[in-house]
Amino acid sequence: MPHIKNALIRFRVIDRCIRNTYKPYPSKEELRKACEEALFGSDDGANICDSTIEKDIFAMRMEHDAPIKYSKRHHGYYYEDPDFTINDIPLTENDLEAIKFAANTLMQFKDVEMFRQFGFAIDKIFDRVNISSDPREKDIAHLVQFETATSANGNEFLAPLLDGIRTKKIMQFDYESYQSGKRKPRRVVPLLLKEYRNRWYLISYDCIKESVITYALERMENLEDTSEFFNQRIDFDAQKFFKNAIGITANDSAPEKILFKADNIAAKYIISQPFHQSQQVIKEGKNKTTFSIEVIVSEELIRSFLSFGGEIEIVEPESLRSTMIKRIAAMRESYDI
Repeated sequence: MPHIKNALIRFRVIDRCIRNTYKPYPSKEELRKACEEALFGSDDGANICDSTIEKDIFAMRMEHDAPIKYSKRHHGYYYEDPDFTINDIPLTENDLEAIKFAANTLMQFKDVEMFRQFGFAIDKIFDRVNISSDPREKDIAHLVQFETATSANGNEFLAPLLDGIRTKKIMQFDYESYQSGKRKPRRVVPLLLKEYRNRWYLISYDCIKESVITYALERMENLEDTSEFFNQRIDFDAQKFFKNAIGITANDSAPEKILFKADNIAAKYIISQPFHQSQQVIKEGKNKTTFSIEVIVSEELIRSFLSFGGEIEIVEPESLRSTMIKRIAAMRESYDI
């Protein structure tokens, strides 16, 4: 069984490499290294040889109808049908057995510091596999629904951006502004990749603006590795940068102490899922509960408050209360109230 599991994993690694638009036409050696790194954490050739990759490519062609071709011009492999992916092929019982084996292994380490931040994701994988490991059950999607992302645009940039973070390479890309609707070139040093509400963001040092700027991966195009290295010191600490932030918006501004009241029903939700780690209950009244948090005032914070409608009232600071009043007034105008 371990041999079969390893083969299934290699098939998907090979598929991912061939579909990588950032680095097309992977060679046999590049495929071997990628598979060995995924399975054994090294790429020195001690565990996987070139003949194994040749057999895998043959098996993918025969068993999964993968349209893998070799380009003599580019000295690497590609899909004759660019839209093909092995991920669209229904999972076999061996596939599911491999996933279940991996999920059970991950569950043993979910509380280890290295994986603690991924505990929720590991739980979701484990739950899905244990709900049903029978590929013939077609009604599971109609009986159990997991939260899913509606868009994964930009995820193909994760690997090259991570490489840029590790090496301090300068990367460049075209970026579209939602406000202006225009696309402009950016030249940055990647610092951190951060996921927020199923979207990926790059926190980077913008070489033109000379400051730390956040960019959404889904709005990037034409990402390029300049092969240039940034040798100056960048004063950036991810933990400090996001310590007082809610969401993806963060800066060097001092946090503000915010007092707000919530209806007691809403308060139960807020206590069960705090806005921020600094959140405290100040007073529990007959009809309302008063909270305090110390955070940077951001668009994410404002929208989080607005999502509760009239169940929340901002008490302090006056500037935030005024902002909320203006937003509510605009909503009333939109509804002709």
